[in-house]
Amino acid sequence: MVVLSKIYTRTGDGGDTALGDGSRRVKHDLRVTAYGTVDELNSTLGLARLYVEDDDFDEALSRIQNDLFDLGADLCRPDMERDAEADYPPLRMADAQVERLETEIDAMNEALEPLRSFILPGGTPLAAHLHLCRTVARRAERLSVELAGVEDVNAAAVKYLNRLSDWFFVAARVANDDGRDDVLWVPGANR
Repeated sequence: MVVLSKIYTRTGDGGDTALGDGSRRVKHDLRVTAYGTVDELNSTLGLARLYVEDDDFDEALSRIQNDLFDLGADLCRPDMERDAEADYPPLRMADAQVERLETEIDAMNEALEPLRSFILPGGTPLAAHLHLCRTVARRAERLSVELAGVEDVNAAAVKYLNRLSDWFFVAARVANDDGRDDVLWVPGANR
């Protein structure tokens, strides 16, 4: 259990921060940037939830927010080969979390007409916020893939981010009255 009795520690005043294994990195380190972007995504999702009216949909977003905290915990702990030596089992993303997103995407997508044009981010306030979540998820994915090029990263974490941006895209269409209020791109409309 986490107990936070004091929020500031002053340990990062010199420009570095502790990772999940206790090692320290500069705050602009790629690993810190990757899990920091996941935290940004979680906050962005919190804003989107202000516009949700359906309890089941809000439960799905709540599950994703919890998953994103798991994902941040996964990314903040380097050197997966040393997981067995840890004092407690490190929290790692699992393929089952990716599979749940896929199942939910398929279920949401059943009610939607196939796209015949690209869509612009917008429509209802909820859809617009979900599109913002989608783009932040893509940035977090790009950073995680970049990190995986130089350090160990749990493959399920990267897959989760990839699937999650798809989830947000489909969910934004659902929030736009099952796609009926999608804002369609008109190529060259303003030439």
